[in-house]
Amino acid sequence: MNVICFAIFGQLENPLMSKNITSLKQYKIEYAKSIKDPAAFWEEKAEKFTWYKKWSKVLSWDFTKPEVKWFEGGKLNITENCLDRHLVNKGNQTAIKWVANNPKEATRNISYKELYTEVCKFANVLKNNGGKKGDRICLYMPMIPELAIAVLACARIGAIHSVVFAGFSAKSLSDRINDADCNILITSDGGFRGAKITPLKDISNEAMKTTPSIEKCIVLERTKNTISMKNGRDFWWHDEMQKVTSTCPIEIMDAEAPLFILYTSGSTGKPKGIQHSTAGYMIYTEYSFRNVFQYNEGDIYWCTADIGWITGHSYIIYGPLLAGATTMMFEGVPSYPDAGRFWQIVQENKVNIFYTAPTAIRALEAKGLNFVSPYDLSSLKVLGTVGEPINEDAWNWYDKEIGKGNAPIVDTWWQTETGGIMISNLAGVTSAKPTFATLPLPGIQACLVDEKGNEIEGKSVEGRLCMKFPWPSIARTIYGDHKRFKETYFSTFPKKYFTGDGALRDENGMYRITGRVDDVLIVSGHNLGTAEIESAMDEHENVCETAIVGFTHPIKGNGIYAYVICHNKPQNEDALKKEINDLATKNVGPIAKADKIQFVSGLPKTRSGKIMRRILRKIAEGDIQHLGDTSTLVDPLIVDEIKNSAQ
Repeated sequence: MNVICFAIFGQLENPLMSKNITSLKQYKIEYAKSIKDPAAFWEEKAEKFTWYKKWSKVLSWDFTKPEVKWFEGGKLNITENCLDRHLVNKGNQTAIKWVANNPKEATRNISYKELYTEVCKFANVLKNNGGKKGDRICLYMPMIPELAIAVLACARIGAIHSVVFAGFSAKSLSDRINDADCNILITSDGGFRGAKITPLKDISNEAMKTTPSIEKCIVLERTKNTISMKNGRDFWWHDEMQKVTSTCPIEIMDAEAPLFILYTSGSTGKPKGIQHSTAGYMIYTEYSFRNVFQYNEGDIYWCTADIGWITGHSYIIYGPLLAGATTMMFEGVPSYPDAGRFWQIVQENKVNIFYTAPTAIRALEAKGLNFVSPYDLSSLKVLGTVGEPINEDAWNWYDKEIGKGNAPIVDTWWQTETGGIMISNLAGVTSAKPTFATLPLPGIQACLVDEKGNEIEGKSVEGRLCMKFPWPSIARTIYGDHKRFKETYFSTFPKKYFTGDGALRDENGMYRITGRVDDVLIVSGHNLGTAEIESAMDEHENVCETAIVGFTHPIKGNGIYAYVICHNKPQNEDALKKEINDLATKNVGPIAKADKIQFVSGLPKTRSGKIMRRILRKIAEGDIQHLGDTSTLVDPLIVDEIKNSAQ
């Protein structure tokens, strides 16, 4: 009886009844509570969700193993909290608003009731095709609503979803399927991306030549391009949906049951299958979504990321739906049919909260205001950035030209491994500072350590960014390789989670991410973060983007090599190089002057938008014979261009 009562209580609780943090004073109170008694703090946040059985213990952990467990003994299903509990009060509200790649194609508005029905039906499709609790199911799909439906359907039956970004190659797809031992692949005939069609089924066919574990492949029709289907293995989505009912009881899951596996880009070594659990991830993504973006009922929220990455998991699907929000999905790219597409979509859909990457901001800034000014952006209340540190020039442009000075910018720092936003200002509540992620969220115990792992106290200090206490959405392991998980994240500094990033803490206790620690250059005995130098150089009016790497220098130890993308082809390269170095000297110091500057048309970036610096380092060193795998790059040809024009 107690279990039933608890479940009913949870279902009746409206997540929006939980008030957001609304003042700096309240943030400080919340943060202090979360540090003093983390278990009590997160237990309070968990109470409003639907549970079939309450937990017996809120938290047990040991970073030396490492092992973290939240809400042990609790039983639930995350999709019930995303969908079922909203049906009474929000059934007719739009859950997913989808915008197609082609501006002429109609926008789809899918209500919570409709989403619930589609998820239940596709969950039954999965069961009909052998999918069950504990199975790993791979999704390789474009940015269409059916991708979100398939993700939630996996979670409803207790299967572990593993989404692979639809820009990855057949080999990358095969590697990930094999690592997770997936038995079902869900894909599409193709995907629209700008003016191109990505032949997803053809790529899947190539991958499945080397994936013996795949028994069934469900194919969604999107582009209608000609594809080959294998009898007995491949089935059309629409055919399978006609065979099932819209009733699908949830699978009751343990709080610590794996929810998904998501692979990092694999720029170095074997891809890491980051495994996240159910309850902790659920509670943290909802809490961070509401508070960072200051979501209020009725807001239209748009994250431009792809669901193939953690940002899409946490802040397109789970966080917004858990909060009962309207979340937008966009199939296309910001430059198609022209560089005004983002702003057109904002205007047409009266977007209130807009979350994108600095890479996109810089690219659109470079196109000029002619693509911004035609559109009414007055609906925007909050702007966000994610994926990498944002330079000051891009931050200011975003603030002035997109937000018109009326939409606070949240500069969010977090990782695939953290599951949710860790350090960020809360929109309009805590202070923003250009290039700074600012303050840890409640429950996040960040610290800086020196090379030996000694904690660096006080303010106006710099070091390596670690976490000394678990948070609910921390990754639990690397799938199938817990030893690697320990070695990668918990061995560098004992009893701490090491982020791999350097950071500084200013006089107000605000954090600025200075870049990956392996991107910290020691020049003449001085530690220099690449992000800081890049930000300085990016201030030049003709500089669009900069990437800094180190190279061996006979006197300094490390020299500074700058790869620079310009808005306009420089008329006098030597003069421009001097101006760029003058900015580095002015903003960072003489030690930050680049020894070499190479003008390039683009940078080697992974499909998640990260610069693959190991390639740039190799070119800077003249070691062009050992550049390694470039298959995960958006444009592998850019490597040849940089290599051939290197000094």
